[in-house]
Amino acid sequence: MLPYGNFDGDTPLLRYTAEDIGKLIRETRKRLGVTQKDLALTSGTGLRFVIDLEKGKATCEIGKALRVLQTLGIKLSLTPPSGAQGR
Repeated sequence: MLPYGNFDGDTPLLRYTAEDIGKLIRETRKRLGVTQKDLALTSGTGLRFVIDLEKGKATCEIGKALRVLQTLGIKLSLTPPSGAQGR
């Protein structure tokens, strides 16, 4: 069992790494025919940031990463652990 309700006993914990997210961003960008430079411009980030994000750099700024995901149309879903809702 992991701390803070990260496991409810029945549902396996889905874990995504920075590399997984970077790979999804890179694959989506390429499938859409968008260059890294264009993605940086349309998401309001820098080219270096997009490159680092796609490589899975774990210390990339979350606000910028969220903007890139939104720019590409990638949806993110967050679900609080059971028992934490309504607090």
